[in-house]
Parts: sequence; structure tokens; C-alpha cells
Amino acid sequence: MSLTKPEAFDLSTKQRISTAIGVIGLIILILAAFNVNFPYKPAVLSISLLMITVGIILFTHDLYLGKHEGIKNDGVMFKSISSRGLWAWISGIALTGFYIVLYFEAEWLGLGVEDAKNTGLVALFDPLSNLLNGGPASQWFVYGTLYTIAILAFGYKFLWKYRHNRYQRLRTFSVMFFQLGFAFLIPEFMSRLNSDSFNLPYYDLKNIWPLNYYNFEQYRVDAFISSGDIGLALLIFGVASIFVITPILTYKYGKRWYCSWVCGCGGLAETAGDSFRHLSDKRQFAWNIERWVVHSVVVFVVLMTTAVVHSYLGEDASKYWLTKSTFLILVAALLTAVFAWTMIFKKEQLAKDAKYGAVGYFVIIAVLFVMHFANGTDLFLFKAEPLRKSYGFLIGAIFSGVIGTGFYPIFGNRVWCRFGCPMAAILGFQQRLLSKFRITTNGGQCISCGNCSTYCEMGIDVRAYAQKGENIVRSSCVGCGICSAVCPRGVLKLENDSMNGRIDSNEILLGNDVDLMTLVNQK
Repeated sequence: MSLTKPEAFDLSTKQRISTAIGVIGLIILILAAFNVNFPYKPAVLSISLLMITVGIILFTHDLYLGKHEGIKNDGVMFKSISSRGLWAWISGIALTGFYIVLYFEAEWLGLGVEDAKNTGLVALFDPLSNLLNGGPASQWFVYGTLYTIAILAFGYKFLWKYRHNRYQRLRTFSVMFFQLGFAFLIPEFMSRLNSDSFNLPYYDLKNIWPLNYYNFEQYRVDAFISSGDIGLALLIFGVASIFVITPILTYKYGKRWYCSWVCGCGGLAETAGDSFRHLSDKRQFAWNIERWVVHSVVVFVVLMTTAVVHSYLGEDASKYWLTKSTFLILVAALLTAVFAWTMIFKKEQLAKDAKYGAVGYFVIIAVLFVMHFANGTDLFLFKAEPLRKSYGFLIGAIFSGVIGTGFYPIFGNRVWCRFGCPMAAILGFQQRLLSKFRITTNGGQCISCGNCSTYCEMGIDVRAYAQKGENIVRSSCVGCGICSAVCPRGVLKLENDSMNGRIDSNEILLGNDVDLMTLVNQK
């Protein structure tokens, strides 16, 4: 039938022209990466980034401007780029290659080493870097600029696609604001203030431990303290973000306040990765892998951070209020308190394997602590530096960058958030057990179309909940609200309400099994 022909979803003439404009801008950057020496670098960089941005904007206008407001996911499985076709693999391999070079061979991009001047692609960004922070560009400045441009440009596309939905507009403006201001401009301006007597480390203000796992390394702590009141305030802010700000906001709003409104990883996934959200693995096997892997990463980052901080603390209680032993006792007390609270008050909300996993991890950590105190072995059997380097390489580089972002077109846009992000896991733990957030469902309205499950980027079978009229309270849910946005019947609603009756999978309304008025009065 003509309605299902792939040709019906070919690019229009305007879209082809828009794509060509964007590709030309990208080619300029590629040529620079291959050491083509462009004169008038400020103008060339401006033209390149402007062409990429204009190409995306013009493509967006032709794609959505002439359509009615509403759901617009037609033909996603007919397009090579969004159906794991040839262009998807080419894009995935290209992005992955870029990340590998960025992390491990930045000199290939023209980064100057040993006080040498930048060349190639990095040199092309020198004028912008000098304007913002007063120094030459690094590979991370190049990456941060391109990352920000991607969120802003594709954020514009996202705004047009979901212009019928106020929630989507608000959260998209939010991630664009936090990426541009807190992650890009403010840290660069802070770098410009540095001098011989004042040297703040680079600080993405929206990143919170354990996402910025390096924040409490000795060189950074020393730099914060040596920078006076401002540095001390930033250090206190980093600690308060973990123990005060994050728990309060997650209790009230769930993990969506961060994962879908603030986080840069989530911001890129929601904007540039929007076209790939339907590619997330929906199988129960993937869910089982997700739970074990992401919580193992949390254990890894807790042990690694504890070892790093422990390595530079003093031992003389007369000189330091926070000694090595005191710090370990505080960490052990915190972990024990969380474990005890969970097993005593929330045990019924944990699956059997989750209980076994919690007990297993707790016993392993406890044994390592006992071995250290009893026999004087290295904390967690390894030196702090190898632990830090291993985490930085495996999780910080390979998982979050190379796989998590490079393979959007193959694995979906939230691979890192589902399987590797320790911040998402910690927030999800609280969201499941101690939060007012839930997605409510009106099962009587559900027509089982499957849009909600198809476009859930976290691989949740939303339709199964909607069919039963059951609240959706999942650790992995980032509260993006796309399931609600693509529902043609208004079945799903994101809510913050009392925790009473929030989780009860047994209360499924079937026939006369439940006294409806009694149930309503209880709620």
C-alpha cells in the first residue's frame, strides 16, 4: 500500500538542502581535524557552527512547521538513521571513533603537547576559547562547545516536535539553560578569573557526585581550599548537593528533576537522541542486566571515592578533625544505616534478587573494611590510584562516552543512563523507595496501542501498567514524560502526591474483586 511505502518518508527537497548545509559545516570541522590550516579562524569557526545550526533549524521547519500539533513519529522505522540501517551504523561508528580519539589520542585533533601550539581542529577553537576563558582551547573545550551546540540546536527541533506539550517545552528549555549556563559559560568565565594566587579547578556546577567522580580528588580539594571563600563555598556546595539538595528534590519530584531537567547527559539524550528513543531494549533480559550492572557501578564508585579520599587524609587526631579512621567509620555508618533502613522498612518493595544483591554487596564491603582494620591491608585490596584510573577508563570514558553516546543510533539514547550512570542509580533507588513521584494510569481509557512502551527510552513496558490501571513507580524511570506525550487517549499522568498507596501492584480493578468506593476513600 502507498501509505506504507518507504518512499513516502524520503527527505523533501528542502530537507535535502538543509542537510547539505549542515554537512558542509561539519566537513569544515573534519578538514580542520585533518590539519587543513584555515586563515581567519574566528570567521571559519563561526561559519561552520552557524551552518550546522542553520541546517538543523531549516530541516526542523520543513519537517514540523506545516503539520498540526501532536504526535510526530511517522516513518521512524523506514528511515535508515533511526532503524539501525546503514546510516545508523555509519553514524555510530563515526561518533564512536570521535570519542576514542577525543579521550585517548587528542593530539590527532591538533592538541598541543608540552607547551606546543594547537593545530588542526583544536586550533580552530582557540579564538573562542581565548574570548571565554583567556587561554588556548583544549580537547575538552572543543567537546564542550560541540556538545552545547548539539543540545541547543536539537533542543530547538525537540521544541517544535513537542510544541503541543507544555511539560516537554519547559524541561527542554531547562536542559538548554543548564547546559549553556552552568556547564559551559560559567565554568569558562571562572577559569578566566584564575591567577597565580587564585586557581579554581574547572567545575561544571550542575554535575553532582558520583557523576563527577573526580570532584573529591586531592588536587581539586587543595585547589578549592587554597582559593579562599569562593573555593570553600564550591566545596561545601559539592557536599551539600549529595546529602541535602539531591535527597530533598528527589523526594519531592523523583529523579526527573535531575535526569530530565538538569543533567547534560540526559539533555543530549533528550534532544540529539530523541530520534532513537524507540531503539531501547524492552526485553526483561535487558532489565535484569540493567539492574545488576548499574548498581555494581554504584558500588564501584563508592569504593573508589572512599579509597581516594582516605589516601590523602591524615592520621593524627590532634591535627586533623577528619582522620583516616574517622572517615572510614563515617562511611561505614552511612552505608550500614542505608542498608538497615532499606531491609527493615522497605524490604517488601524489593524483589528477591535485589535483596540477595543488597545483602551480598553489604557483606563484601563489610569484610573489606574488617580486613583493613584487622590486618592493615590496602583499603579494598587495591591502591586508590589504580581504582580511580580503572573507573575513569572503564566508566568515565568507555561506557559514558564511547558506548553511551557514540552508539545512540544502535542501542538507543539512554544506554549510559540505564546501564552505567551511578547518579541515575542512586536517584532511582530513592525514587523507588522514598519519593512522591509516580506516573498514574487510567486503565479504562487505554486502547493498548503501545506508543508509550515503544517510545520509552528506558525500556519500561509502560503499556503493561496502563492496561491494569497500575501506578508506574520504577527506579529507572527518568520522568521524561514522553509516554504521556505520545498517548492518544490521555491515559498517563506524571504526578507528585502522598506516598500512601503509591506502590501496590495487587490493587488491580477486575470485575467486583474490589469495592471501588472503599478504595477511593482510602486514597
